[in-house]
Order: sequence, then structure tokens, then C-alpha cells
Amino acid sequence: MYRKLFAAFAAVALLAACESSTESSDALKGAGSGARTGTTAAPGTAADFVVNVGDRVFFDFDKSDIKSDAQQVLDRQAAWLKQYASTKVVIEGHCDERGTREYNLALGERRATAAKNYLVSKGIDAKRLQTISYGKERPAVLGSNEASWSQNRRSVTVVQEAGANVM
Repeated sequence: MYRKLFAAFAAVALLAACESSTESSDALKGAGSGARTGTTAAPGTAADFVVNVGDRVFFDFDKSDIKSDAQQVLDRQAAWLKQYASTKVVIEGHCDERGTREYNLALGERRATAAKNYLVSKGIDAKRLQTISYGKERPAVLGSNEASWSQNRRSVTVVQEAGANVM
């Protein structure tokens, strides 16, 4: 009897895990890309930035150039940063798992710097923007396939809340 009960419980848990995995990966595909509907956040907060502006832009394999869809996100970031002129941000550069640690740290730095330079070109004071590279050390999505890799080749703009220590 206990074996049947355990088997039934295991089957239900397995099915539940499969379904939630699909939902969470679908949610991650658009995470931080901006303008989510149905979600509210207090204006000027880090949550407002993520939900209403978008905190990340994506890059092609082995590239650090800003694509047109990334420009749209960075334009919204620049407008938000102009509106909240005392806010500082850290721009994180990330890579997928391919390549050496050293190479990916350098590529992540180029990606973060490219995003920073774009924001500066839109009138944001460079003193408000810091960069850091995490290379391949902090993947957003686990997996060894193009779907995962494309989500990990990114820069993420992180709003520093008042009184927060940066690095």
C-alpha cells in the first residue's frame, strides 16, 4: 500500500515539476525586456525600472554591438534615468557558457561598456553608470542549447536603491 501511495505521489510531483518548468522558462524569455502588462511598481524604484522599462538587452554570439531591439530598450532606460536623475546604476555584462572564463569576462566587459556608452550618448552622466563583468559565471537560464545561450548573452542594468553599497 505504501509503495502505491509513494508511486502516485511521485507521479503527481513529476507532472507538476514538468508543468511549472515550462511556465517558468516562458516567463524568463521576456524577463526584464520591458513593459510588462498587469504589473505595477512604485515609480522610480528598481522594480519600476524592471517592469516598465526593461533591465536587459541581448547580444549575438561573440558580439558586443548594440542591435536595434537593444537600442529601443536602452532608449527607454535613458528616458527613465533622465526622469530619475539622482539614480545610479550598475551595468552587468554576461556571456553564455562557451569559451574560457578569461575570454568571457572580457566579452562581458565589452557588452557592459557598449550599453554604458550608448546611455552616455543619450545624455546620461557617465558618473551615474558603473560596469562589471560576470562573464559566464551568472547564467540567467541553465542549459546547453541556443535557447539558453541566447538568454545568457546579455547586459543587465541594475538600479541602485538609495543607500545601497555598490560592489
